Amino acid sequence: MSLRIVVAGATGLVGRALVANLCGAPSVDAVLVVGRRPTGLAHEKLTEKLGPAEDWPHFLEDQKLDAAVSTLGTTLRDAGSQSAFFAIDHDLVLSFARAACAAGTRQFMMVSSVGAHAAARNFYLATKGKVETGVANIGFERIDILRPGLLRGARPGRLRLGERLAIAVSPLTDIVTPAVLSRYRSIPSQIVADALAALVGALEPGQFVHHNDEMRALVVGRLTRR
Repeated sequence: MSLRIVVAGATGLVGRALVANLCGAPSVDAVLVVGRRPTGLAHEKLTEKLGPAEDWPHFLEDQKLDAAVSTLGTTLRDAGSQSAFFAIDHDLVLSFARAACAAGTRQFMMVSSVGAHAAARNFYLATKGKVETGVANIGFERIDILRPGLLRGARPGRLRLGERLAIAVSPLTDIVTPAVLSRYRSIPSQIVADALAALVGALEPGQFVHHNDEMRALVVGRLTRR
């Protein structure tokens, strides 16, 4: 298998780990990153095309891609407003997905959030649910949606006190969270990245949703196959 993958959101917590993973995968022939900032990564398989989102469809033309992965996402604090957040976590993801589909990509993968639902009262979860619905209507042969709990990992920049506390106490809250609610536990960002890499090239058509336990199983299965 020789796969060509495009990734948007490669400078983030999950995206950066994913690109490094894909570059080291024997089944992956080429990794194209589209974005506005360089990743700082270097590999013979890796190509970066940087520019405004309006240029991304042009970047994907004639690429003969097998799969597209969106790890795009921000926070309300970083975005500055709900409208700015929606523009990234909804509009930009859909723009990237449409460009990938127009380029002939059969599989689309995206990182969403546990609890995502278009009708959710929480703005963050509603946005995630709406973008999932939008992607489902674009026309991909296969869609993989990953809905992790709180992501653990070394984030760039300063974290707010609440964010630092949530990450610090997550091992304790995970212990008291019953197994039936395991999808709400925290999860290392590396596992999410590894699960995405394990899903690249999956052939069965349809839409698939993966929570924490499914992601961990994907990673274990991938390691077993090596």
